[in-house]
This record gives sequence, structure tokens and C-alpha cells, in this order.
Amino acid sequence: MDKTYSLEIITPIKVVYREQVIHVKAPGAAGYFGVLHNHAPFLTALKVGIIEVRAPSGLRLFATSGGFCEVMENQMRILVETCEAAEDIDVERARVSRDRALARLQERAENLDYSRAQASLARALNRLEVVNRP
Repeated sequence: MDKTYSLEIITPIKVVYREQVIHVKAPGAAGYFGVLHNHAPFLTALKVGIIEVRAPSGLRLFATSGGFCEVMENQMRILVETCEAAEDIDVERARVSRDRALARLQERAENLDYSRAQASLARALNRLEVVNRP
């Protein structure tokens, strides 16, 4: 019996991933969750984190900045602002973003948008974690 289901990861710009999958682990607003074949329907918000996809073709990792996930009738749709496959991440750019965000946070300038700097740091650290996973 086939234990796969359909997964789509979509950004406003393009479909990042579309394939039959065995398991998905995603960063829900309340913590990471996993989805297998015949999962109960649900809708949840996603936060910055790693989407781990196990497909018949192998394991894929994606860095995401958050969005929404819908599971219904053996179909899973992940709608996110940004999503980068591990192999597409520019490591040097992620390091520069991390360093820039850390410098801004350490400056503590009066006009600093603290939450924006923290979000930038979280996204950069997430990208670096994705590329450094075995």
C-alpha cells in the first residue's frame, strides 16, 4: 500500500517544491509537528525554522521564514513568505546577514527596530543551521 501524500511548498513568487512525500516535519507556531499519510485535517501558522521532507527520492531540508500549513485529504500545502532549499542557500550571504543583525543588536541605537533586527538574526541563523545539518 502506498503511504505517500502530496506536498506543495509555495512562496508568493514560485512553487518551491511539489512531490509525493512520506513524512514532513515543520516548525509550527506551537512547536515542530510531523505529518504522515492519512493525517487528520488541520491548519496552522508556521514560524521561522526548518522544513524536513522525507520523500521516496530522499531527504530534503528547507529554511523558511514562516507562513501557514494546511493538511487535508492526503494533501499538504505550505504557504510561506520565503523558502530556500539547503543546496540553494548562499552561506556567505547568510553569515553577512547574521553579523549585520548581531552588530545592530549590540549597538542598541535609539532608532533601532529591535524586533526587525531579531527577526533578521533568526532567519540568518536558521539558514546556517540548514546548511550545516548532516
